[in-house]
Amino acid sequence: MENPETTNISVLLIGDVFGKSGRRALNTHIKSVRNDYSLSGIVANGENAAGGLGITQDITEELLSHGINLITSGNHIWRHKEVQSYIGLERRLLRPINYPSGAPGFGSGVFTTREGVRVGVLNIIGRVFMEPLDCPFRAADNYLKKTVIGRDVDAIIVDFHAEATSEKVAMGMHLDGRVTAVLGTHTHIPTADHRVLPGGTGYMSDVGMTGCYDAIIGMKKESVLPRFLTGIPIRFQPMDSEGSLCGAVVTFEPKTGKCVEVRPVRRGGVLEQTVV
Repeated sequence: MENPETTNISVLLIGDVFGKSGRRALNTHIKSVRNDYSLSGIVANGENAAGGLGITQDITEELLSHGINLITSGNHIWRHKEVQSYIGLERRLLRPINYPSGAPGFGSGVFTTREGVRVGVLNIIGRVFMEPLDCPFRAADNYLKKTVIGRDVDAIIVDFHAEATSEKVAMGMHLDGRVTAVLGTHTHIPTADHRVLPGGTGYMSDVGMTGCYDAIIGMKKESVLPRFLTGIPIRFQPMDSEGSLCGAVVTFEPKTGKCVEVRPVRRGGVLEQTVV
């Protein structure tokens, strides 16, 4: 076994897994992505995995069966009532850490790679254009008072589930040098701003959705367009056709927890050729 202090480690964050299309894309491509990028760990945002809204116990177990180490979530985590009791039992399923005190479950977790590297995962939700929850910036600061790279973990990956790119960039700047990477989820559209910030923190505003892109952020066009054209709400319907696996690979130095590279991943479906 190679010495983890001298070998860089790569971890994948998979963007919002959306319904059956997203779960099929994950199942189809996860093995090749794992091999192609020599992954030591995988985190997936699963908050849209059940029909496009929420997650269930069965689907949590399905995602974990693919070798995913931790599942993050966001504003749809409570969509299915069963999660309220289950999330406190399954530590590998996270909810945003800045839900108010008393919410069930946990906002952070740790997994250990095969090299013995401890990777902390922090799940936070934004407030701009979203529900007014506890301050995500103070929540991150409070977490970092108790979880320090080099002492408690060897790296920290942050899934910031937020709507506004300004809030996401602000979080990246706020945490630069204190975490390994800040990666955005929620908007379902991958951005082209992946980079390493001056303090050694990897950043990307949104890693994209794992689901069907021949749709409107995962929903059938004919179930969404009428709302824009007439203002009359109708029930959204998830698109169930070929999907793309989207995410970002973070490569870091386990000795320092500093990011050395962020690489977008887009495998399958209409986004297959969008990353060279």
